[in-house]
Formats: sequence, structure tokens, C-alpha cells
Amino acid sequence: MTKLKQDLTTKKTRQTAKGFRYNGSFKIKIGEFIRWRLTRRVLPPKAGYYAFNQSWFEPIDLNLPDDRVWWIGHSTTLIRLSGKMILTDPIFFKRASPSQWIGPKRRTPPALSIKQLPQIDFIVISHNHYDHLNYHSIHQLLTRFPNIVVMVPLGLKKNLLKWGAKHVIELDWWDCVTIDGLRFSATPAIHWSNRSLFDVNKSLWCGWVIQSNIDDQNQSKTVYFMGDTCYSSELKEIAKHFPSIDLALIPIGAYAPRWYMQSQHIDPQQAVQLYDELNCHCAIAIHWGAFELADESLDDPPQLLHAHKAERCFNLIKIGGSQAINRIDSRVK
Repeated sequence: MTKLKQDLTTKKTRQTAKGFRYNGSFKIKIGEFIRWRLTRRVLPPKAGYYAFNQSWFEPIDLNLPDDRVWWIGHSTTLIRLSGKMILTDPIFFKRASPSQWIGPKRRTPPALSIKQLPQIDFIVISHNHYDHLNYHSIHQLLTRFPNIVVMVPLGLKKNLLKWGAKHVIELDWWDCVTIDGLRFSATPAIHWSNRSLFDVNKSLWCGWVIQSNIDDQNQSKTVYFMGDTCYSSELKEIAKHFPSIDLALIPIGAYAPRWYMQSQHIDPQQAVQLYDELNCHCAIAIHWGAFELADESLDDPPQLLHAHKAERCFNLIKIGGSQAINRIDSRVK
């Protein structure tokens, strides 16, 4: 295992006694939160939940060839790259909550269960919100795959070790680590973290860039998992470090109402804007269709993305669907 550190001149985080700070990060305002909760009115999909499930779910086929990404649901994807299997933000639980009785209910099932997963080599975690870092899912994964390597942003290693992980690597923005021919780099995101009222921003949040064959530029492939972020022009810095992103996993949901959610999540139009600004060659839309975390209906994000993506290779796939990771020479774009 080789640990590397990139140029840190672009780092914008600062850790203090009160937690991580970034000049564009979301700041909790209790009055705005109460206002949002009091006015919430989540509409069901236009044709109903059953029809939505029928339209946006398909049986998963793990026998498909090549480097590939399967969408398991929400921000959980299964990435096969250079023969290694990587899970992003695994949540297989029926609620995005610490409890099975309260919290956002899962409206669509994951594409497969933890028991049905193939051998998993790595997990990458973007941040500690309950819809991204789920204790029950992590515990079951560690039980089945005790030697799995877990990649986390700063401040989360102690949690994963406490939950039973044997191999945890904790990175700051722009840090990277190379294991078994894959390079994992933590990248900036404009978001926040907490699991209770008492740990706000005590851990960092990030996206992840995963690269294969880093010693052979003619064969190298780059996958970018964005995590959660609001829009910021400062994210263009990612394109300077990674000028050719072959496949991006970009969130498009949990954006309404904009007066409250715009400082936490991008909407589909901003997702397309970041696709362009980060020079993505292809993308899959994630972070929608499973949990009602904001006020838009489950079927709004794909409709809006379809309206804005034009001819871009920004794909809406079904839960259980997949996309091949094809290397595209940046000179062609």
C-alpha cells in the first residue's frame, strides 16, 4: 500500500475545536429548519409508488462483462474496476435513520441484498449522514467481508473501528492512497456532517475519485463519485487535478425547496452544469428514487434531468441497471 499526498494549495478545510469549517459549507439555522418542516408537503409520484417501482426497477445482472457500475439504489453503487469490487455509501436498510421505526422510509428496494453481493474489496464513504453511512448495513458487510478496506473522510475512522472494521483509511481533501493498483483520492464537496445534535461537522465530507492502471495512462480509467454537495464554482478545481473523468456518479435528488436545499444539494440543472465544468465524458444519475429526503416527488428528478441534459451522456438508469466504464481519450472531447 502506497500513501501519497497531492498539492494542498487548494485545500479549504480547517479543523477547529468545534469541528471542520469551510467558507462555503452549509450552516444550520434552526429557524429555517423549523420553517421547512412545518411547511413540508411531499407529493407521491404522479402514477403512484407501485407504478414508480415498476418503471424504475429491474433485476440486477452481475454477469455483465467489463469494468462497470451497477446502481443498487440511492447513493449506493457497485463498481467493478480492474477486477476489484467497490461499494459507495452502502445503505440496504429500510429507513435512512438510526431506527427502523422512524425516519425517511425507503420507497424502492435495493437492487440486491448484502447476502447476494459478490466479494467486496473496498467501501468508500462520502460523509456520515444516515442515508450515506448506515450502521446496520456496515455491520452486516463487515460480518460477511471482515477484511474489507473502508475509505472515509477525516473524523470517521474511529466510528468504523468501533463498528468492527479492521482496515480503515482516513483521508483529507486532495489526499490519496494506492492499493492493489487502484488509487483513491478524496475530493472537495460543499456539504456538512452530523449524526446527532452534538457532533455537527465533527467529521469531514468529500467525494471520491477512483483510478485504475495509474502507471499506464493509455489504459487508466477514472470514476468520480461526487457524494453530496451543493453547487460551487470552486468545484472546478477537481477538473484541474483529474482532467479526464470517464464516468461520474452525480446526485440529482433532494433539492426542494431551493430556498432551503440549495446550500446542501445540487438540483438536476446544476448536476448538468457540473458535468460540463468537470469535463465528464459520461455520468449516471444517483441520489434519487429511494428516500423522500426533500419536498420534490420521487419522479421529479429524472424528468428535470431529461429536460436539461440534451445530448450529453448523462444517463438515467433503473435501480439494478448498469453502465460500462469506457475509457475515453480526453483529446476526443
